[in-house]
Amino acid sequence: MILLTPAVRELAAIAAYVMQRSQDAAMAEAFAADLVMKCEYLASLPGLMGRPRPELAAGLRSFVHRGYVIFFRYIDDRFEVVTVLEGHRDIDGHFSEELPL
Repeated sequence: MILLTPAVRELAAIAAYVMQRSQDAAMAEAFAADLVMKCEYLASLPGLMGRPRPELAAGLRSFVHRGYVIFFRYIDDRFEVVTVLEGHRDIDGHFSEELPL
């Protein structure tokens, strides 16, 4: 499994947000780690997982976990996590402006 730069950046932002809201660093780290563990789990499964998202980018797929949408793609034998976004964000806008795929 590979976490692309936008995914790493978003996971750090998610942890910072949880820390700000909860004032609990351990909780923030655990929440972000849970998202990463879900990515690792998806990467370990055989076949194609998640929902195809061709309207956002060719080959992109998504899976919802704990209110966050994990966006990923299969490139040859690699599982790449493109980004992780809170489910209420403007996903179309995010992909058109921030992630050149």
